[in-house]
Amino acid sequence: MARLPQPLPYADQVAIFSRLRDADPAPVTELEHGNAFQLLVAVALSAQATDAGVNRATRELFEKVSTPQQMLDLGEDGLTEHIKTIGLFRQKAKNVMKLSRILVDDYDGQVPSSRAALMSLPGVGRKTANVVLNCVFHQPAQAVDTHIFRVGNRTRIAPGRDVDEVERAIEDNVPAEFQQNAHHWLILHGRYVCQARRPRCAICPINDLCPYEEKTE
Repeated sequence: MARLPQPLPYADQVAIFSRLRDADPAPVTELEHGNAFQLLVAVALSAQATDAGVNRATRELFEKVSTPQQMLDLGEDGLTEHIKTIGLFRQKAKNVMKLSRILVDDYDGQVPSSRAALMSLPGVGRKTANVVLNCVFHQPAQAVDTHIFRVGNRTRIAPGRDVDEVERAIEDNVPAEFQQNAHHWLILHGRYVCQARRPRCAICPINDLCPYEEKTE
C-alpha cells in the first residue's frame, strides 16, 4: 500500500485557514433549516443529492413541519410527496419517519447531542451526525464529504485514503483555532473553487501554498 504524503506543515495550515477565514469569517451550511430537527432531516436527505436540490424540496415541507411529531402527523405519504424530486426519496422517507418516531418516543422530541445516539437513528451516518454536532451543538466535528476528501488530498491539508482518514487528518493537523469551521471552509472551497474536473486555480486564495502539481491557468 502506497504511503500517504505528509500533511502540510503547521505554518502553512495557519496561513491557509487564515486566508479562508478572512474571506468568509462565519461560514454556515448551505442546507436551509430553522432548527436542529430540520437540519437533521435535510442532511439525511442530502445523501447522493445536492444541497440546492434538497433546499428546493424542503422549503415547503419545513413551512409545515418543524418537529418530529409534526413529521409523524404529516405521514410517510405526505413526506414522500414533498421530497419525490430527491434521489432515493422512498427509502429516505421511510428513514425520516422512523427517526422521527424514535425522537418522539425516546428523546422527548429533541435531537440528541451525542454522536452515538445520532448514528443509531435510521439513515444517519457519521457525516450526518457530524454536521448536526457542528452546526447545532457547536462541536468541532468534521463532516467529510466528496468535496472535503478531494480538497484534503489535493492540497495536502488532510491527506487520507478514505473519508475516515481525512476526518482524522483534519483533527490531527488543522490548528485548533480553525477546527470549528474547518469543514465549512473546505466544503465551500471544494464546491466553488477547487472543483473536481477543473479546479479554478487562477482565483484560488491559497494557490501559492497549495502543492497540487496540475494547476490550471
